[in-house]
Amino acid sequence: MLEGAQKVPSPKLDLYICRRFLAPEACAEIVARIDARRRPSEIADDLGYAAYRTSETCDLDGNDPVVAALNAQICAYMDIDAAFGEPLQGQRYGVGQEFKQHTDYFEPGGPDYARYCAVPGQRTWTAMIYLNEPAAGGATRFKVIDKIVQPETGKLLAWNNRRADGTPNPATLHAALKVRSGAKYVITKWFRERPWG
Repeated sequence: MLEGAQKVPSPKLDLYICRRFLAPEACAEIVARIDARRRPSEIADDLGYAAYRTSETCDLDGNDPVVAALNAQICAYMDIDAAFGEPLQGQRYGVGQEFKQHTDYFEPGGPDYARYCAVPGQRTWTAMIYLNEPAAGGATRFKVIDKIVQPETGKLLAWNNRRADGTPNPATLHAALKVRSGAKYVITKWFRERPWG
């Protein structure tokens, strides 16, 4: 699966890394779009801790030809029908900004599950692309398997949020570590069990 990607050796989760998935020029085009429309990031449940996620977010315009082409490229690469994908989202992390450890799936039975999963179901796969390399910091850490992935322009990370039996996989716990110098830009694409919408 995922041609050209390296599978991280772990029995605990399916995690893939594909370097140079996106060309630097394409990355720069998306960065410009994130900068034009970014706002403070939100979180479904911040556990009562306001600084849990301190990045900025941009809901990318799916009608923009550049965004639409990238969306199609990711769906084709993941071999998942675009109907199952959430809209592309961009994030910017400035100096000191982070997203503490979290999972991308919604906790079954939790207050957010019914709200966010009633129609499209649970999140299945996550695809994330680094759009640049900050001067220092900004790595992604998967704590359970003790894996740290450094930002690299155009590098794609993809992981299955579920175990083989379809239940949410807590081993996908990850964090966006603080940027120490410069800024970090990423895009995230989440897929669902059923068509989005």
